[in-house]
Amino acid sequence: MVAIFSEFFGGGSKKTDNKRRLKLAKSYAPDWIITILLAVLFFALNDVHGFRREFSVNDETIRFPYAVHERVPDIALYFIAVVAPIILQLVINLSSVRSFWDYHVSVLGLILGLVITGAITQFSKITVGRPRPDLLSRCIPIPGSQDPTYGLSTDAICTQTDTAIMIDGWRSFPSGHSSLSFAGLGFLSFYLAGKLHLFDTRGHHFKAWLSVTPLFGATLVAISRTMDSRHHWQDVIAGSILGLVVSYFAYRQYFPSLASPVSHRPYSPRVSREDGVLPTINAQYPSPSALPQYNDNSDGEQVELVGGGVGKADPGRLGDIWREGEDHELESREDQA
Repeated sequence: MVAIFSEFFGGGSKKTDNKRRLKLAKSYAPDWIITILLAVLFFALNDVHGFRREFSVNDETIRFPYAVHERVPDIALYFIAVVAPIILQLVINLSSVRSFWDYHVSVLGLILGLVITGAITQFSKITVGRPRPDLLSRCIPIPGSQDPTYGLSTDAICTQTDTAIMIDGWRSFPSGHSSLSFAGLGFLSFYLAGKLHLFDTRGHHFKAWLSVTPLFGATLVAISRTMDSRHHWQDVIAGSILGLVVSYFAYRQYFPSLASPVSHRPYSPRVSREDGVLPTINAQYPSPSALPQYNDNSDGEQVELVGGGVGKADPGRLGDIWREGEDHELESREDQA
């Protein structure tokens, strides 16, 4: 990690590099500011009272016991959805492109997807106000409580004194654990698929297994929410779809399509270097021919291609895979021509 930052901040004219770094920081500052504000909003909404639907004391779907100890508590969720992808993306980066810029935008995209998902999830929970499956166990209704003759019961019949437990009792839809785990691990899955050139039309099933493995982890987290009676099955499905869709949306802000012949490389920085070189590890450009070229990918989007030095220092199997994918694409285009 230290080597990545030293490579990015070193080399070239100091005055020129300082100017470019300042411009680059300013160009991406709004992205980070928005993500931080959304993260603050996510946590701030935890204590909001929110809407509470009326319910029936005879409803069998909300009579499940309250699980004091969850299978995946909040702290474990944050490690699974946030910390693990950040670390694994660094490992993947060092095993393939070895680019500071790639790691920067991969972390930025990951956090963007998480905070957008979190904000949507929190707003939905507060406004929908759906009772959790364990609501009656949380509520502890007054003994002998019955629904009104022409209506349903409200939280007025509850004797629970713990405000946090009560607030959380009406936040079933959608599942936050499901949405955040699919947002974080979903982004990791897309990132890995891009580096492996999953859709290179050659069908290596080991690449498919590697790419979808993070989604298995997200699925297990989602299933645990029904096992703990924290969510109805509809909540889990809705949250999972939300997280996966937003993670792909965030991924495509900084990376080309997974079907692109350059899917392993991020979009170019908004502020170009005077020498045209992206910051990378162990990348040397001894001649103008080694400088980056700009090619249009399969979606017609311009992507900066880093010079031949990237990944030269023992890039590992991942590097071989994405280089083979490019060679195959070039051969296919020559055959078609």
